[in-house]
Amino acid sequence: MMGADKVQRQYASKLPDSGIAVIEGNRGLFDGVDRSGSFSTAELAKLLRAPVILVVDITKMTRTAAALVLGCQRLDPELDLRGIVLNMVAGERHGTVAAAAIEDATGIPVLGSIPRLAGLRAPERHLGLVTVEETPDALSRFRSIAAGMEGRLDVDRIIDIAYAAPDAPCPAPPSPAGWRSPHPVKIGVIRDSAFPFYYPENLEALTEAGAELVWIRALDDAELPEIDALYIGGGFPETHGSLLAGNHRFRDSLRRAANDGLPIYAECGGTVYLGRKLYYQGERFNMAGVLPLDFEFCPRPQGHGYTQWRVDRENPFYPVGSLIRGHEFHYTRVREWDPGLGSICSVERGVGFPGRREGVVIGNVAAFYGHIHALGCEIWARGLVEAAVRRRARE
Repeated sequence: MMGADKVQRQYASKLPDSGIAVIEGNRGLFDGVDRSGSFSTAELAKLLRAPVILVVDITKMTRTAAALVLGCQRLDPELDLRGIVLNMVAGERHGTVAAAAIEDATGIPVLGSIPRLAGLRAPERHLGLVTVEETPDALSRFRSIAAGMEGRLDVDRIIDIAYAAPDAPCPAPPSPAGWRSPHPVKIGVIRDSAFPFYYPENLEALTEAGAELVWIRALDDAELPEIDALYIGGGFPETHGSLLAGNHRFRDSLRRAANDGLPIYAECGGTVYLGRKLYYQGERFNMAGVLPLDFEFCPRPQGHGYTQWRVDRENPFYPVGSLIRGHEFHYTRVREWDPGLGSICSVERGVGFPGRREGVVIGNVAAFYGHIHALGCEIWARGLVEAAVRRRARE
């Protein structure tokens, strides 16, 4: 989504003056977008010259775990695989035998052995972990997990591995300062436990483009504040359906603002919220009614992976001809699709809306299933801020 140079530059900008940086891997070590593992965690580690500590689920296996680690070691000899942490360990003997087998076969040290304990599990659901905003006892859970890890990881050795890592490649010279609006604008961001999914860089990009961000809660705010544009990110409207539907005043104010021309950019869960109705586990919830679409929640993902769209129609946010890369992960789909409904992008990779289209547009509202990352889509922040400037000028 960002490209190698921007990944390196962003990594360098976030490194602490002292201490270490921890990069969380995604999916399997070598799993990427194709058979060669492009854009995998392994490729990211090599790009940043980061040593890898591999967590291995050893459920019902001992020496077979050694074969898995040996395969990872030999598949890509350029990868700096420095340590192993065993997970889901059934008992002391289980962990001891597996650790000895791995070290004998690979020479890679085992740095920890995590037992199969219910108290060490974080609550999960269809899109992954339950968010902190929805976990009232989050702090006590973290403390329980920390206590469960105590004495089971060789933390000093892990930190030594991090400090011994070579310097990351020097990033390309920073690009010149980006565009910034000469006119101050306010952009609302709906951010609560129903809509928590925002890349921090997206919010930073809006601020750097001259916007003042106004935080909004769709769950319990009475109405929209005075703003020049609105950004609604992803989240869980389905698990908050009754609360969202019950906040009639806020939904009404959002619909009035959209009808009055407020620029609104929505992604995934935010898009569902702009629809008329959401069907979830036998229940029907009224949404904002900005888009003439009804959504239904499905038992399996309806779109999951990297996306690429080509902008082919006029719209409030993107120049025609732009190539947009992003990511989608959604369990909802449109119940009945009107082919005549305005959309602005053809889908070159991914799912999007029916007919391989993306970006439903009505007036100054644009709603997408895909998420973009501002560092990989530098025209996005400017487009949203310029739409806000035009709105303020009209007002």
